[in-house]
Amino acid sequence: MSALPGSSEGTAVTGLDSSAVEVHGDLPPLTETTRAECREIMARYPVPRSALLPMLHLVQSVQGYVSPEGVALCAQELGLTKAEVGAVATFYTMFKRRPTGRHLVSVCTNTLCAVLGGQKIYDEVAAELGVHHDETTADGTITLEHAECLAACDYAPVVTVDYEFYDQQDVAAALELVAALRRGEKPDPTRGAPLTDFRGVSRQLAGFSQHADAAAAQAAVDGPSAGVPTLRGVRLAAERGEAAPAMPAAETAAPAEAGTPDRTPTGDGGTPGAQAADAEVAAAGNPAERSGAEQNHPDRPEPAGRAAADRDAPAPDADGQAQSGSGTSVQREV
Repeated sequence: MSALPGSSEGTAVTGLDSSAVEVHGDLPPLTETTRAECREIMARYPVPRSALLPMLHLVQSVQGYVSPEGVALCAQELGLTKAEVGAVATFYTMFKRRPTGRHLVSVCTNTLCAVLGGQKIYDEVAAELGVHHDETTADGTITLEHAECLAACDYAPVVTVDYEFYDQQDVAAALELVAALRRGEKPDPTRGAPLTDFRGVSRQLAGFSQHADAAAAQAAVDGPSAGVPTLRGVRLAAERGEAAPAMPAAETAAPAEAGTPDRTPTGDGGTPGAQAADAEVAAAGNPAERSGAEQNHPDRPEPAGRAAADRDAPAPDADGQAQSGSGTSVQREV
């Protein structure tokens, strides 16, 4: 890639942005309420630093991006350095380094979307808005994003607004969508919850309701979510009477090679680890769970064709060769 570090092209292709975080003096303040909500998030986790990602979303929901003030707040509450918080905030593209518009419009240009016109959609929308990747329109309504993949290949080409899906787009539909957003409208997504705005969805990602009351939250939950292309295979199978084959009641272990120790679960107690594993096998509620529990059992035999565990092999000598009598040689890594 020939793009310079920090350029729009480089950020779009790699997802990495080496430009400096912008500092703005006219942002909404991070209040004691924000600090209290940070602590509420921290209380959800056994290790406080695990709360960092939702805390960054919370900061973003207040100020529209992860500001230096937001980084400092997270660092102070979690007992981390600002460098540690900044390393996380700059790794994930969902955390923005400059203020966003009211809506974040993401256009997928990955393989299938590109083949079906995603790049053309991005180019035309960028020209219409007069912005490029990670730039915001002069009226503050839209931040445009060049997305690598939106994980909806069966609906390509795809555009999202504040992470809500607008499927099977073309240039005309995408241009009408951004025009409606600039008029203050909120067109219904193809599927999923009703559209709100970028700060609202950031609050949702922090684990708090973005809605004014319970009725509004329930309306979002009850929004349309079924997608015809995604359900097509299930419906065809139902029409044809097709179903996946039943799982076997239990898997039969392959016979162990000669010379390998027998680690078949005995169920006679043994070590505390074996006892716990026996209990897990006995408590399995279906064949899949039982199979998984048996495979993790410490007494499980080695699969056929696999040598005994490393601990059973003779240790190499000073020259990196297996000690005499093993019949094999082992090359030590340098």
